[in-house]
Amino acid sequence: MDWWLVGTYLILVFIGWLNIYAATHSAESATMFDFSGRAGKQFVWILTSISLAAIILYVIPPKLFEGLCLPFYIFVLVLLVVVIFVSKDVKGSHSWFELGPVKFQPAEISKITTSLMLAFVMSQQSFRMSRFRDFALVCAIIGLPMLIIVAESETGSALVYAGFIFVLYREGLNGLWLGLLGLIVMLFISTLTSGAYTSLMLMLGLLVLINSLSAYPKFWKRLTWGGGFIVLLLLLPRFMDWVYSLVQARIDHIANVTWVPEAGYTQDYFWSFLLDVKPLYVMLALCAVALPFVARIAYRKRDTLLALSIAAFIIGLAFVFSAEYIFQDVLEPHQRSRIEVLLGMKEDLSGVGYNVNQSKIAIGSGGLLGKGFLNGTQTTFGFVPEQATDFIFCTIGEEWGFLGCMVVILLYAFLIVRLIMDAERCRDKFIRIYGYCVAACIFMHLFINIGMTVGLMPVIGIPLPLLSYGGSSLWAFTILIFIFLSLYRDEKKYF
Repeated sequence: MDWWLVGTYLILVFIGWLNIYAATHSAESATMFDFSGRAGKQFVWILTSISLAAIILYVIPPKLFEGLCLPFYIFVLVLLVVVIFVSKDVKGSHSWFELGPVKFQPAEISKITTSLMLAFVMSQQSFRMSRFRDFALVCAIIGLPMLIIVAESETGSALVYAGFIFVLYREGLNGLWLGLLGLIVMLFISTLTSGAYTSLMLMLGLLVLINSLSAYPKFWKRLTWGGGFIVLLLLLPRFMDWVYSLVQARIDHIANVTWVPEAGYTQDYFWSFLLDVKPLYVMLALCAVALPFVARIAYRKRDTLLALSIAAFIIGLAFVFSAEYIFQDVLEPHQRSRIEVLLGMKEDLSGVGYNVNQSKIAIGSGGLLGKGFLNGTQTTFGFVPEQATDFIFCTIGEEWGFLGCMVVILLYAFLIVRLIMDAERCRDKFIRIYGYCVAACIFMHLFINIGMTVGLMPVIGIPLPLLSYGGSSLWAFTILIFIFLSLYRDEKKYF
């Protein structure tokens, strides 16, 4: 048994329980063991989670998790679909089953079944990540629950599934896919904040630099041609401004001269049309002319990277022009508002930006050592909404200070690194892949939640693992971690 992992789990759960009480004690006037308050309820969830951990370790045969991963996966997919139609609307989301006083969210359990299913499929001897059929299969395993969760309006939970790309990378996925994911995020942000022209310029500049560095003997040649094209596009808007001024002068001149109406309208329409030609259109025309020449070079020299760069540019081009549609028509109004506040497109400290603003005030006011347990003013007077759940990190920042935040983050870092180290020690490929899946899920939750509380990520409602209030989340992470511990212990008995 890896008792270091067990000990880290218990410490984080205990820290979460203390901070849930700190975040709710003034509003509920209940003790830590009062079951009418959230701290008391969380204590019950902690006891049941420890019982679950013991059952997983000492009752359930470890091989059962591998043998039943497919029916478990299908069953949870069915639950994800059913909950959309039978659940109540909770803040715009249809993702909770209500069984009397107990609320249950199948999206949390789907991370477990998806991790097990991924490990099962990718651990088969015939599996090859480089084969398109196998790659499409793992994408479907990840994508199916992800899309259903998006349909439930649980965008935050769906975003966690993007972390599985790190698992695929460990098992042989080309690193260019990671770069493509980063490029998509960069294009989405730059398109919203600076427009399509700037986004395409950034993408072209990055692709030119990568291809120049990869062709070391011909570095300067490629950089000269590619850089020259970039400079041309950089100067294009200024050139177009000069053309617009000439065209406008021509239109003004025509307006002051008498001419035959038919000819005049024809000539006026032509010059007005020139004013409607934007630099972006000219840029696309130049790229359309240059693309066949670049494709010919890639074909003649069998340059795979250049061919992939052409494909990346075309995909990026499509994404840039669909980003506005995604932002306006796919995302919910409250999600758009949160992204606009995050990217500085608008300021709304009393509306959608209120939570993040109060969160940053709470964390910043903690200073180096914090104000002390139960002494946080932002926490005590309830300035930060959802402080026991999504914004639990605010309580740590205000009452424990910078050092307390660092201790919590280092505990998470130790947990993730220990999971990866244990996974690498396993000879069984199924256990190794599952260990990486667990580490990826915890990392994504940690990255998004803490980024959200300090204003680096949009507010998307995602719990901090093992710390946030809630039974579904605590049970899910307990099961995730202790299934791995059960599998790991079973294998280590023989080595």
